[in-house]
Amino acid sequence: MHHLSFYQFLMTERNPNSHHEIAEFANNAFLDQSFPKQSQEYDELSRYLEFNASYLPTMTIFDEAWEMYLDKTN
Repeated sequence: MHHLSFYQFLMTERNPNSHHEIAEFANNAFLDQSFPKQSQEYDELSRYLEFNASYLPTMTIFDEAWEMYLDKTN
């Protein structure tokens, strides 16, 4: 099991000056008080984002970020 939660990984992608989709996702997730910060589960995160993350224009961005997360933690 990875020791880094998805949220912790995502925070490394934050960049207030970037318009890259993943950086924007990270910036918005940082402001989302309810984000499941400890989760390492794709299904839990995916469900949360689908129902709660109006700031995520498409789930494809999450899928891309998830792939980056897996690359970094495996």
